[in-house]
This record gives sequence, C-alpha cells and structure tokens, in this order.
Amino acid sequence: MSRVRALAGLVPILVALTVTAWGVHAYLRAGPRPDAQPPHSVIVYIKPKTGVQEIASLLSEAGVIRHRWAFLAVAYLQGALKRLQAGEYEFSTDASILDVLRKLGSGRVVTHQVTLPEGITVQEIATLLAGENLVDPARFTALCNDPAFAASLRVPAKRLEGYLFPDTYRLTRGMSEEEIIRLMVDRFRQALPPDFAAGAERLHLTPHEVVTLASLIEKEARLAEERPLVSAVFHNRLRINMPLQSDPTAVYLVPRSPGRITAADLQRASPYNTYLFAGLPPGPIANPGFASIMAALQPARAPYLYFVAKNDGSHFFSRTLEQHQRAVRQYQGARGIEGRARAVSGIPAATLGRRVG
Repeated sequence: MSRVRALAGLVPILVALTVTAWGVHAYLRAGPRPDAQPPHSVIVYIKPKTGVQEIASLLSEAGVIRHRWAFLAVAYLQGALKRLQAGEYEFSTDASILDVLRKLGSGRVVTHQVTLPEGITVQEIATLLAGENLVDPARFTALCNDPAFAASLRVPAKRLEGYLFPDTYRLTRGMSEEEIIRLMVDRFRQALPPDFAAGAERLHLTPHEVVTLASLIEKEARLAEERPLVSAVFHNRLRINMPLQSDPTAVYLVPRSPGRITAADLQRASPYNTYLFAGLPPGPIANPGFASIMAALQPARAPYLYFVAKNDGSHFFSRTLEQHQRAVRQYQGARGIEGRARAVSGIPAATLGRRVG
C-alpha cells in the first residue's frame, strides 16, 4: 500500500518534469515566426490575482511570447511563478522569455503622466483620468461627493471639489480611485503655506472659505498679476455684505453647452449662484492652484468693487458703479449692461453689472 502511495506521489512530479522538458525544448527550438513582423511595443494589462496560466495566455495573445508552455516551463525553472506582479506593462515583441519574466518580477509597470490644470473641476478630472483608462468616472465622482470619504481624508468639507490639487501626477493602471484621490488631496495639503490656517483666521474666514474664495479667483482671473486684484474685489464685497456676482458660480454643476454665460444663466436657481445669494457659495466651484490660494490669503490693497473683461484675458477694475458702467459700455457694449441688469433685477441697483462675459 505504501508503495502505491509513493508511486502516486511521483505522478505530479513526472508530469511537471515532462511539461518542463517539452516547454524548454519548444523554447530552444523555436525559430522565427512564419509571419514575423518587425519588433514593436505592445501594452499588456495584468489584473491583480491573475493566475500564471492566464498571464501566459495574455502574453501569447499579445504576441509577446510564442509558446505558453515554454514560458511556464522557464518560469518554473527560474522559480519565478510566485514573483509575477500585476500591472500594466510595455513589452517588445522580440523580448526573450527571461526578459519578460524579469520585468514581470520587478513590477516595472507603465506610468501615465497626467497634468491637472488650475481651475479643473472634479467632473473634468474624472473624464480626463477615464480617458487614460485609470478610473471608473462614475465611481471617482461618487467618492469625491461622499461626505464620509471626505471625512476619512480629514478634509473640512462634505465634498472634495477644491481639494484635488492641480499638478502633474504619474499614475499607474490598477491604482484604485481611492488611492488616486488620496494622492491628490495629500498634494493639496503639502502645497498649503505653513501659516494657512492662521492666515484664514486673520481674514475672519475658515480654511474652507479660503479654498472656496480661491476657486472663484481661479475661474475669474486669467493673468497672474490680476489674481490679487480680483481677490481684493471679492474681499471688499464680503466686507460690506455685497453680493459677489461671480459668473462662474451661476453655471457650476449645470449641464450646458460651452460658450458665453448669458443673462438667463445668472438667474438660474442654485445655492452656488452668487447673483442670487450673498456671501461665498457653500463650497469651491473648481480646484484652485497655489497662486489663487495665496491671492485669497493676500488680496491687494485696492478699493475696487467691480471688474469687467476686456476681451483680451485682462480686466478693467472700478471703484464706483458709474465707472464700471462706462467700462462695460466700452468693452462689452450696451447689451452687456442691459442684460446683466435684467439678470439681477432682484438685487439692489448698487450691486448691478459687476462683470460681463
């Protein structure tokens, strides 16, 4: 009986040796493919927990290896079967099996360089990352709007809009949406000046309100030198309880075609619409960069209450409504001030016509 058991135990070993011998034989005798093409690069994505035989199949289907069994045999002889790592890899079709095994064992995966511009929104980030096959956009957006997830990241808000720092990131396929978001929030926290909280307190604002204000500055100011001036306008209005009337707030989270913001847009019912509600909106309307955050903390010492676009990326700043209306006529025409007056008819006349377009 013991002899039978011993023989039975040898069967798997004999099978393994036979397969290994056959695989090595195939590997050593394999000549060039009959339909051989010039060597080129291919991308292969190996999901976590993918079995070694499935890995061999993926590599074979991609044209990285010619014989699945040869690959498995060499991997067995090299002791590499348990060292193969998941991820997205770039291989040359003329790479040897040993080269393929070394790369899979080292985890040298493909990285995607993704740049988030200042002023980008959560929805736009989700679309950008989905275009690189890095996230599920619906899940990414849902996480950014999840108060519990925001709390787990110690963000002083119920949503993460404003806290995903615009920067260049090197991401790998297979990273979870949570990992990517956490990386962006960590980068935001690292970018803040050491006295951020104290600076907010000096302005009688909470840190969240500073980030919210910075997002408005980011969406309004195109020129770096104008950020402190735009900040001054908003701070001056907040000080006298004058509506901010920031155009981008009226269309935040509103599905619409790109283009000029209209008078009808400014009448849209939304808690973010600073034409309808005084003070800051309930949260950021975009993700501001470092310069806009600093402008929110350090506004220019200027008496302006108004600004209007000059259609060249810059703005004209005014102290009085009369000056502002003249600037609107000069740069936007009569239609600009008339349309804005209709849009904000429920707001005191002294606050009309802050900005057009």
